[in-house]
Amino acid sequence: MSAPRIYVDGSVNDARSEMWFAEPAGYTPVPLNSLLAEPGSPEAEAMCEAVAPLLDGAPSEWARQRFVAQFALGQQMLGVLCDFGTVHCSVGLHRDDVGGTAQPLFSLFTITWRDTATAPRAATAARAVTGPGGRSRVEYLEQPCGPVTISETVRRPETDSPLPQHPLLQIHAHLPHPDCKRLAVLTVSTVAVARREEYRAVLREIVGTVRFEDPLGAAS
Repeated sequence: MSAPRIYVDGSVNDARSEMWFAEPAGYTPVPLNSLLAEPGSPEAEAMCEAVAPLLDGAPSEWARQRFVAQFALGQQMLGVLCDFGTVHCSVGLHRDDVGGTAQPLFSLFTITWRDTATAPRAATAARAVTGPGGRSRVEYLEQPCGPVTISETVRRPETDSPLPQHPLLQIHAHLPHPDCKRLAVLTVSTVAVARREEYRAVLREIVGTVRFEDPLGAAS
């Protein structure tokens, strides 16, 4: 078996970066900066150019308007995520080959920053998984990036919600920053609750790659 290919994103050299990580195959980053760019900005114009062929290829005006409405709804949802401190979002598409059905599995991977009270990193990691919230399967790890706690929650839409009434599994990893004043929350969300072990392994894999110092700079 050949070694997996590693693709280095240009953002690795961004001087504003505060955390470095790698995603496994099957995850496609959502371009938040472009999708939520201010109208008239270069990023917004680039997004319009990218979407134009889809609109031009719509089979009818109804289909065109439906695409625009869905696109705007997606922007609204991403905007809400960013308001809560989300700085990265990726969509995962994998084949469920565990049960022999080969059905597609969808997931969402996000990174969110949260401010915390100043405290030792181990204490912050432990405190993140205590209190209300219905967290289960709590695990404490020591990783190259420092202490990490992993936990799970299962949420259901309100009964009067228009959303499908499927339970949503969310697996969280809490990684305190070395400044001891904030933490990064890495979350994998999916309705494929039966594949919780596989998705938990995916999150552990990502956490193992996290660094709070430029890994390329450290290697030079």
